[in-house]
Amino acid sequence: MSRPAMRGLDRRRLRFWLLLFFLSLAIPTGLLIHQAYRQLKWEAFHQHRVLAEELASRIDGELSQLIERQEARSFADFGFLVVVGDPSANFVQRSPLSAFPVEPALPGLIGYFQIDSAGGFATPLLPQQGSDPAAFGISAAELADRSLLQERIRGILSQNRLVGSDAIGAEDQRPATLRPRAESDSMERVLPPPARDAATSLSLSKATAPAEEGLASQAAFDELRQTSVERKKRQDADTRLGRVEDLQLDYSYQADLSENAAAAPRSGEQNFFPKRSVRKERTTLPEAQPSSALREQEAGAREIPAIRIRTFESEIDPFEFSLLDSGDFVLFRKVWRDGQRYIQGALVESQPLLRGTVETPFRKSALSGMSDLLVAYQGAVLDVFSGQKPRAYPPEAEELSGALLYQMRLSSPLSALEVVFTVNRLPSGPGGTLLAWVAVTLALVLCGGFVLMYRLGLRQIGLARQQQDFVSAVSHELKTPITAIRMYGEMLREGWASEEKKRTYYDYIYEESERLSRLINNVLQLARMSRSELRVERSPVRVADLIRDLRPKIASQIERAGFCLRLDCAEQALAADISVDSDGFLQIVINLVDNAIKFAARAEPKEIAIRCRRLENRQVVFSVRDYGPGVPRDQRRKIFKLFYRSENELTRETVGTGIGLALVQQLTVAMGGRVEVVDRQPGAEFRVFFPLA
Repeated sequence: MSRPAMRGLDRRRLRFWLLLFFLSLAIPTGLLIHQAYRQLKWEAFHQHRVLAEELASRIDGELSQLIERQEARSFADFGFLVVVGDPSANFVQRSPLSAFPVEPALPGLIGYFQIDSAGGFATPLLPQQGSDPAAFGISAAELADRSLLQERIRGILSQNRLVGSDAIGAEDQRPATLRPRAESDSMERVLPPPARDAATSLSLSKATAPAEEGLASQAAFDELRQTSVERKKRQDADTRLGRVEDLQLDYSYQADLSENAAAAPRSGEQNFFPKRSVRKERTTLPEAQPSSALREQEAGAREIPAIRIRTFESEIDPFEFSLLDSGDFVLFRKVWRDGQRYIQGALVESQPLLRGTVETPFRKSALSGMSDLLVAYQGAVLDVFSGQKPRAYPPEAEELSGALLYQMRLSSPLSALEVVFTVNRLPSGPGGTLLAWVAVTLALVLCGGFVLMYRLGLRQIGLARQQQDFVSAVSHELKTPITAIRMYGEMLREGWASEEKKRTYYDYIYEESERLSRLINNVLQLARMSRSELRVERSPVRVADLIRDLRPKIASQIERAGFCLRLDCAEQALAADISVDSDGFLQIVINLVDNAIKFAARAEPKEIAIRCRRLENRQVVFSVRDYGPGVPRDQRRKIFKLFYRSENELTRETVGTGIGLALVQQLTVAMGGRVEVVDRQPGAEFRVFFPLA
């Protein structure tokens, strides 16, 4: 197998074993880092899930407290006047629900309403018909605003088919000042005194509509609890956000959570508030005056009897909650009195309620920077509060994607509402950052170590090959002169040479011994250099003395190789003194000459030119030039490396050990000089610079 093939095989083996070693380290390390990162991510997810649980519980608690305040309201509070203190005192005052503007007991509250068993509609905003609003401190402008709000409440209920369009009944419940006059009405209307009319605050008069209409109106509230297929379709059509189960949510963390915490309570099963149940209440209520009495009072026919206060017991169901087709929320309860059922409740705008009770605490929490909060009613997404950059509202359903962090249904009566936290950017935390840096550092170390080990291995393989080549070359270099010396010695010993040729044989034996001596000196210098024991003894020497000692040592070497020597040294250079080691200097020039002879064996002309010049920067430069093929530009630095031999065809035909030029550079540097090679075309010129002593 050729040397390039062997070198390629060694490189492939090196790459295979190093790659196997790299994978044996990288794969377990990568798995450990992946597992550690996954654990950190899971811990971060769990921490934020705990925050989401706390936030959802806080939102649920605040809403439950708001509902509890509404639960505590009595039956009489939904009228304009209520009895205060001892019923026998006949003292009444305005209901707390009659305040205007409406007090925001709930964010987005529109107003309160009541529907009696006959379907009659009333609100605590206006006093009973026939009363003078000015007697209760209500101005004409305020009266108009109150009436508009009442009409708005009635319109919303009518729009959702919860009350008939004529639910107020034949006898208009608006004050007389706002009702149109009939032809039979008196020209002058006498209003009752405030103290007497206070007893008739709550409008509970029977409506003229048929009983079936009242039953149908209250039955509509019963249907709110049941989500019919048609109503569900209408709700889904009203929102472009889609349904929770249709969103592109990632449930992988939830699967891990169910495996790691199988015994944990499920979302929405916590109940931090007492169980809601039916309660009974003893209520005192001003009895409504008959319509005939009111007409007689207006005509001044007779005196109105004193206000009668009636005490009765009512049974009040818990509040129920539903989303209307109009997009508003309705909070209502059923009250049973004297065997008849009343509906009392409040209308609430959905967006202000959600933004006031859900978005505000969400924006103040740490979750707003990494998650989205979805609010859904019976699975249909109502609103999305994003913690990231603002989205166009409402966002498309395709944008609502991410890992499900936490999902919880609110407590009754808001159990149809659920909050869903989705992760859009899960922070890794300080541990994750440290782990990322550790992973990057390990990756750099492994990759860098692999590259360095590969280069070191290639270098060692190359060095081993060079050493093998060196041993082979040294063996050849030693064998050649020894064989020649032995051959001519045997010829001289046996007397086979004539007297004329003995001189020639003796000279040849001398030259080969000199060649052998140079080779041995180079090997010894190489041994010292490899042990870092290369030492030179510098002293000031005249350049003329160095040239005188150099000429006889290289003249025979050059002439025997068939070359001619051209030695040219300027007078200024010959007279200069340089600080060098004489033996080292001679070895440098001899090696350069030997190198020139080897590489210019086929050159024309066969000439070796040695020159020395003194430079203006107090240096003397010695140059050895041949007229051979020269040195390629990409190899001018490599030729001074130990054991390096050019890979072109010419070099493979030459002999040599590959240590001559390396010794030249080492000796030159040790004596404070420098060496360089210059392309002369034809040939190459090696220049050695030494400073003056």
